[in-house]
Amino acid sequence: MFDKILIANRGEIALRIERACKELGISTVAVHSTADAHAMHVRLADESVCIGPPQAKESYLNIPAIVAACEITGADAVHPGYGFLAENARFAEILEEHGITFIGPTAEHVRIMGDKIKAKETAKALGIPVVPGSDGPISDFATAKVVAEEIGYPVMVKASAGGGGRGMKLAHFDYELEAALSTARTEAGAAFGDDTVYLEKYLGKPRHIEVQVLGDGNGNAIHLGERDCSIQRRHQKLWEEAPSPALNESERVRIGEIVAKAMRDLKYRGVGTVEFLYENNEFYFIEMNTRLQVEHTVTEMVTGLDLVIEQIRTASGAPLTIQQEDVRFEGHAIECRINAENPLTFRPSPGTITHFHPPGGLGVRVDSGAYAGYTIPPYYDSLIGKLIVHARNRNECLMRLKRALGEFVVDGIETTIPLFSSLIQEPDIVNGNYDIHWLEDHLAPNGER
Repeated sequence: MFDKILIANRGEIALRIERACKELGISTVAVHSTADAHAMHVRLADESVCIGPPQAKESYLNIPAIVAACEITGADAVHPGYGFLAENARFAEILEEHGITFIGPTAEHVRIMGDKIKAKETAKALGIPVVPGSDGPISDFATAKVVAEEIGYPVMVKASAGGGGRGMKLAHFDYELEAALSTARTEAGAAFGDDTVYLEKYLGKPRHIEVQVLGDGNGNAIHLGERDCSIQRRHQKLWEEAPSPALNESERVRIGEIVAKAMRDLKYRGVGTVEFLYENNEFYFIEMNTRLQVEHTVTEMVTGLDLVIEQIRTASGAPLTIQQEDVRFEGHAIECRINAENPLTFRPSPGTITHFHPPGGLGVRVDSGAYAGYTIPPYYDSLIGKLIVHARNRNECLMRLKRALGEFVVDGIETTIPLFSSLIQEPDIVNGNYDIHWLEDHLAPNGER
């Protein structure tokens, strides 16, 4: 096991990792920008190192500074959390070259799954169902037109190195495809430094279903059930739940077994998430995230497993401590992402929190690094916390969530709490009758789509 772990992240996820380390008896090092000098994860870490000014590229994305912090403090492993350098294969390689363990998959697996085209090819070879589309990159309109006509319109042009909805353009007809191709390539080049794109069949009203996996790198891998992440705005998840209200038990078992077998064949190490679009009782692979997910919490609530601890154990070389038959799913869990944003326009709302009162009680969990007097900087993601509730069934879970949202007080800034308080009154939400377009359709009358 590791003696000291450096946490190369910030906010609630950095604090989440610190807690796991303390339960394992591992010392922690928090790195931070000058803007995060008073952040909770910095205050609670055993050691802290300032690695640069507020801009992420000069601090949290500054690989030489992070490696130097490891060497100064004697950290023997780095946990990247999510975002920033969590899916940077070169970062993983550099750490290994310096004798520091990257808490995550191998650099090879990070690189393969980070390239959407290679990831799709790999998934197909592993027996995972994929969305119909091009077999490789599309560089010209003539080729794109042929592929689009083969798979049928509408089609989505997607950036190979993309994420977060950037470099994605929809085309319903030939005359829209050329512009979509050009725009997607331009966006991809600007956002990721790589303008490679490919085509996929566009599904009309799918749900977003993801399967949590855990492997030890030696051919042992299990799945920890699925999550439904269909409540999204501009491809950004806002509400996640486990299990999905849309799947029956046979579908749940089928996709879980397919994914677990694929991870065993891949000899995958650590935690990861295989993501699908689900429509008409069929699953279609879209990507794999080779890291901890923001929404890992709902899986923890229904399984009772600490995914960060399991992540650290497998990175240290330990075999899996549980087998598939040991996994037990209990009850229902829902997570709401509490963002520092206007609940109607989603405009970021940085500033100082004057009052902070998180809800409590049975089955209520709040993961957040926020506190009264904390100033949210304008330089990073607007996520300030996550409200997670767990109950015996979905109906009880919804009632508990409604109660918890009513208790949650964050003053001094705007947050998405009122949005969730409104959504929980909607019949479609209560009945679990929604897809990935539901929220934008719901907001469209207010001009928010």
